[in-house]
Amino acid sequence: MPRELIERLWSRGQEFLGVKYPVLGGAMTWISESTLVSAISNAGAFGVLAGGNMPPEMLKTEIKKTRDKTDKPFGINLITIAPNFVKHLEHVLKIEFPYIILAGGLPPREAISRIRETKSKLLCFAPTVGIARNLVKGGVDALIIEGHEAGGHIGPVSTAVLAEQILPRIDAVPVFVAGGIGSGVMMVHYLMMGASGVQLGTKFAVAEESVAHKNFKRALLRAAAKDAVPTAQFDPRMPVIPVRALVNEGTRDFNTLQLGLVAQLEREAITAREAGHKLEEFWIGGLRKAAIDGDVKDGSLMAGQSVGLVKEILPVHQILDQLIEEGVEEAEKILKRLGR
Repeated sequence: MPRELIERLWSRGQEFLGVKYPVLGGAMTWISESTLVSAISNAGAFGVLAGGNMPPEMLKTEIKKTRDKTDKPFGINLITIAPNFVKHLEHVLKIEFPYIILAGGLPPREAISRIRETKSKLLCFAPTVGIARNLVKGGVDALIIEGHEAGGHIGPVSTAVLAEQILPRIDAVPVFVAGGIGSGVMMVHYLMMGASGVQLGTKFAVAEESVAHKNFKRALLRAAAKDAVPTAQFDPRMPVIPVRALVNEGTRDFNTLQLGLVAQLEREAITAREAGHKLEEFWIGGLRKAAIDGDVKDGSLMAGQSVGLVKEILPVHQILDQLIEEGVEEAEKILKRLGR
């Protein structure tokens, strides 16, 4: 019965994504590449390729490599504030990529309109009920609500509050919940609130198939939930999307960069948009330094607060097995409590 309950609860997500487990792999720049994405999809979940700000030709290559490694569905995440976003969008529209996820702030209306003209399914992040409703009216096919507990770029509201605000009010499209989810226990509770599935990032970042450097994985395994903290915004004129990461020298370097850009804004030597691009380039480069090169001192150790639940390196299929087993056990406990 518990497993049947879970399957009923996430059947809408299964159908929408075309997968056995409606569990999305969070798009982590440099980490969510063809190897990890295909492993997640081949294990029955939904891998998501991170577009980041990679050169357009590299994006084309990564899509091809992923398709060579899996015949299962997977998506591609495009960051709307990345300098290469327009070129990325042109390519995925040209090939009518099946699942497109837009991240990095409110998606441009033009981008939504152009995607709607294709057969692609569009998923967008919704930080409030109002934005969620507007996105649905605008033709978005599914929503992802990602809470403050997530790693990398984050919104201002916790996952639990977003779920309380949005899940009871949005039923026109599937809604997937992300941010701080590291167990089957939380997955089941969000499913019972109305979610069609969940998204995990940090747990997959240390997977056996993840290309992340051993130093990066070791840093995450040693970290507690309180070690993953968000960056601050020093000036409201500068479009800073907070980033949650483990505190290190890289955090200090980001603050130094931000202060320097604020000074340039004062002198009108740079526009707010240009400053935003500089900050985005910092994080993309900083993450590569840590995740790929293994520089955990000065690089960016992006991680969600669920890092406190990550204690071992496991293959993707085992991560999913544990998630489902924990979910079944939790569902069973809930049904027993209700029965009593």
